[in-house]
Amino acid sequence: MPSLTELVRAHTDLDADDVGWLSLLMADWQIIADLSFADLVLWLPDREGRGFWAGGQMRPTTGPTALVDDVVGTFVPAGRRRMLDEALAQGRLVREGDPEWRDDVPVRVETIPVRRAGRVIAVIARNTNLLGVRTPSRLELAYLETASDLTQMIAQGHFPHTGQRSDDVDAPRVGDGFLRVDAAGRVVYASPNALSVYRRLGLTGDLAGVVLADLTRSLVPPRRRPDEETLSAVLGGRAHRDTEVVTDDVSVVVRSVPLRRRGQHIGALVLLRDVTALRRRERELVTKDATIREIHHRVKNNLQTVAALLRLQARRIGQPEARQALEEAVRRVGSIAIVHETLSQTVEEDVDFDEIADRLGRMVTDVSLAGERVRVRRVGSFGRLDSEQATPLAMVLTEVLQNAVEHGFGEEADGADGSIVVEARAGAGRLHLVVTDDGVGLPPDFDLDVSTNLGLSIVRTLVESELGGRLSLGPGPTGGTRVAVEVPLDQVGGA
Repeated sequence: MPSLTELVRAHTDLDADDVGWLSLLMADWQIIADLSFADLVLWLPDREGRGFWAGGQMRPTTGPTALVDDVVGTFVPAGRRRMLDEALAQGRLVREGDPEWRDDVPVRVETIPVRRAGRVIAVIARNTNLLGVRTPSRLELAYLETASDLTQMIAQGHFPHTGQRSDDVDAPRVGDGFLRVDAAGRVVYASPNALSVYRRLGLTGDLAGVVLADLTRSLVPPRRRPDEETLSAVLGGRAHRDTEVVTDDVSVVVRSVPLRRRGQHIGALVLLRDVTALRRRERELVTKDATIREIHHRVKNNLQTVAALLRLQARRIGQPEARQALEEAVRRVGSIAIVHETLSQTVEEDVDFDEIADRLGRMVTDVSLAGERVRVRRVGSFGRLDSEQATPLAMVLTEVLQNAVEHGFGEEADGADGSIVVEARAGAGRLHLVVTDDGVGLPPDFDLDVSTNLGLSIVRTLVESELGGRLSLGPGPTGGTRVAVEVPLDQVGGA
């Protein structure tokens, strides 16, 4: 389905300011659809005058739809929909006398010119399914009156508003709570849901006839109120803004849409939504995230303590082989600690593995005797990996780098400088890791299947069992050693 911007560029001569105006309108037109109990379609005039392109569509949540299929991107030639032509040419609302029949459903159609800076830039078709129409209640009459005011404002170029607004998913809708206030901010009509919201705030009487801002001040403690300017502007219906009203027990999002008639401010539509349960869940999630980060932080501290104890023990042992084994254990514990340290600094349960890989490279060269002669360089990106998979992959990379430093640039290298390249690439649903060095290379009789090297045994087990991948090891293209690891991305979260 093409976007509004794509349709405008391909078929119309509207400029960027026009598109911005239409985007603001579409950001708010769910309100108009719900108040009208009707489907809305935005029709864009073709640059050559051949007809109209459907640039947007909105269905109501308060009544049955009149349009079963999506129409965005479709074209209507000039002359086929007379009401579209008249609304564009005459710049006025056009109402059809007899309904159209679509799929055995009677549909009343009205067209509304969208005016900006004195010219009509588009037309909205409002389509009402008449099968859902009955004798309107007082609530429905209030909805329809407000919808009429908004459509007149669209035709006159007074809507949408360009002021501050919220794009949060918790923004209130018409069905959450509907209030109509007059020019003085006095409640003219309140829906049952709106009255229920204010009852939860502590109201004991009725809403009709009260000044909404004054009432809210009496119900909300001063320390919990928004600033006085915001409170008066939103609840008084003078500003198109959102705010949140909070007591010790209840949280309510309030949205105000000022209304004008023949250029004069006549009041506002005020929407309410009780978000108490939502805010409670958000606090629970924040607490949970903080707890998880604290756990990772403590695990990291405990692992560093273990590493420090092993390091102290290694210094007290005289046998070189035992000391080397403990030092290798220190590095393995340190690689796990790095993952947990990274997780303790984020609210996500995945990590940027590029940062971990770079730190592992520095750690291995810092603690090795040959490390000062070796440079580790990363090429490509691992992306973000799931925390459960980042730990075994970190240990794999640590062991591979350690083997490259010790065996490729150890005593057999006679003190020569060297480099290790870590190449990471994600593609075709798999993560590819290749580590190459320009060291002395593998022994002529090396066989991975019969090798007794502890580090390689750890790497093979982690790659094949933990990560479900494949490991290959052999000579590099120009000498040295090449280690390749291939892991399914669906098991490590992807790049």
